[in-house]
Amino acid sequence: MAQQRAVGTRAAILAAAASVFDRCGYDAATIAEITARSGTTKGALYFHFSSKEELARGVLRELTGVLAVEPADSHVQELIDMTMALAYRSLRDPIVGAGLRLAGERGSVDFSGAGPLPAWAGLSEDVLLRAAERGELLPYAVPRETAELVVSAWAGIQVYARVAAGRRDVERRMSVLWAHLLPSVVMPRLLLELDVAPDRGARVEAVRALRSVSSGS
Repeated sequence: MAQQRAVGTRAAILAAAASVFDRCGYDAATIAEITARSGTTKGALYFHFSSKEELARGVLRELTGVLAVEPADSHVQELIDMTMALAYRSLRDPIVGAGLRLAGERGSVDFSGAGPLPAWAGLSEDVLLRAAERGELLPYAVPRETAELVVSAWAGIQVYARVAAGRRDVERRMSVLWAHLLPSVVMPRLLLELDVAPDRGARVEAVRALRSVSSGS
């Protein structure tokens, strides 16, 4: 029971910190606001995290595995789904939104080395390598280069969408990116089959949530 409470307290602190980091950024966030939002004490926070920096790194570690999606009819669609679902979650999951902001900030602490982007590029490359083996990519498309382009463009869209519209239109912007990028890397026969609609991420997440409920029952 005590262990369950400790796990719950740690999760509450991380969720509260993520909400504050996402709204304020790292430098402007305060331990006082995080503890107030989490409903815990400073003692409880420092029991789990030695400092605000360690708390931020804890939020970043939570991003591991967020790109997992259900299998699709093509590997290219799986990559699209990964990015569109992440765009959807960045608006609704404080951990994702905060992690992305922390990874891109250059304040008093540089979290870029702890950020998820290089790992996401590696995962994207793996998907594109499988797509190439299946004949989904144009002959001159290089999986590693395409993966890095997708991830860097995704990160740039997050930054621009935050400045231009408080990130509210990030799903539409990702849809536009894919519509422009796909003809340059994907075999023409696939173009009409791929779903890059702005609400694709919402539908992917809905399926994932249903599978999660089913597997837990």
